[in-house]
Amino acid sequence: MFSKIKKNYFIIILTALFLYFFFNLFDGERGLISYLEKKNIMINLNKDKDILLNEIEDLEHKNSLLTEKLDLDYIEILIREKFVFGKKKDKIYIIKKDEN
Repeated sequence: MFSKIKKNYFIIILTALFLYFFFNLFDGERGLISYLEKKNIMINLNKDKDILLNEIEDLEHKNSLLTEKLDLDYIEILIREKFVFGKKKDKIYIIKKDEN
């Protein structure tokens, strides 16, 4: 038995190396499966980045309404939202979405 192993020693080592590289190609830390998972994570992070950039842009716009040129209409909207404040003759309209 040892004589067969000695004769095929080179083939056994080549087979072991081939299997090692084959499994690492697909399942290793830098393998194909890991690449696809990282690519998916990158796509999700880019979507989150776009959402956060839009929120930042919206907040900067709202901040500019309060600092550069004082927009009285925007301040009135903020007061009405925060303090549920209205004038005596204000009419409140409730619009319901049609579920159809």
